[in-house]
Amino acid sequence: MTLNIDAIARLDLRPAVQEMTARDTIVYALGLGYGEDPMDRCELPFVYEKGLHAMPSMANILCHPGFWAQDPQYGIDWVKVLHAEQEFRIHSPLPAEGRIRGEVRVTGVEDKGEGKGALIHQVKELFAEESGTHLASVRQTLMLRGNGGQGSFGQPEAQPEALPDASPDTTAEIATRPGLALLYRLSGDRNPLHADPAVAAKAGFDRPILHGLCTMGIAARALIQHCCDYDPTRLAGMFVRFSRPVVPGDTLRFELFGNGANLRFRARAVERDVVVLDRCHATIRP
Repeated sequence: MTLNIDAIARLDLRPAVQEMTARDTIVYALGLGYGEDPMDRCELPFVYEKGLHAMPSMANILCHPGFWAQDPQYGIDWVKVLHAEQEFRIHSPLPAEGRIRGEVRVTGVEDKGEGKGALIHQVKELFAEESGTHLASVRQTLMLRGNGGQGSFGQPEAQPEALPDASPDTTAEIATRPGLALLYRLSGDRNPLHADPAVAAKAGFDRPILHGLCTMGIAARALIQHCCDYDPTRLAGMFVRFSRPVVPGDTLRFELFGNGANLRFRARAVERDVVVLDRCHATIRP
């Protein structure tokens, strides 16, 4: 397929308004593995409507503009699209429920060369619909594995630095369940790559893989537990690079470097000994 650079550059996505409910907030947290121990009082506020907390990583999924890349006019081989990078910055704590407005724009296509694919960058700004409060900024980069050598526009994103060649200062592990992707997709990402073995095989995987944003949400869960004393408002921002797919059932080990306001980290699938998130960083409020 030939990428239609001009059509992508002219893309005008309408603002999306989402009625975020307590149920949405709870289902999202369950999709990250919260609540598996019903006696864990530290996790209960993320999955119980009394005193409910919204995960800051929920900014990633709110007011999604839809999978516009499936439209054939853009020439994107959508079956081969993978998540490459994601970043969010929280300007005001996300409410557990309320009307949220999202404004999304494509900021560029970065051609990696024929046979090497292309990167597409888009930015989303989230606002509380009634008050106009700016809640979050979200940046997303997708890898178009089926496209490449077909042109660019916009400015490329700065490359994150490699992590230190040293042992991490601390680690944390979270096990994922084999059926986690089927639960996480109830938060809105119904891409069959994460549910249908036949679609996964067509994309080059031997089984459905976990959503990249679910992996990022689990990373946020680890940071909130180990660096924020279970206070989600202290996680002010995160960046991750998706280096390898996660298979539902993997145990994720988060390797953290530094302490205080600025942390760097990566995530490793323990059983397969592969790095699945790399060159990541997070900002922690005191």
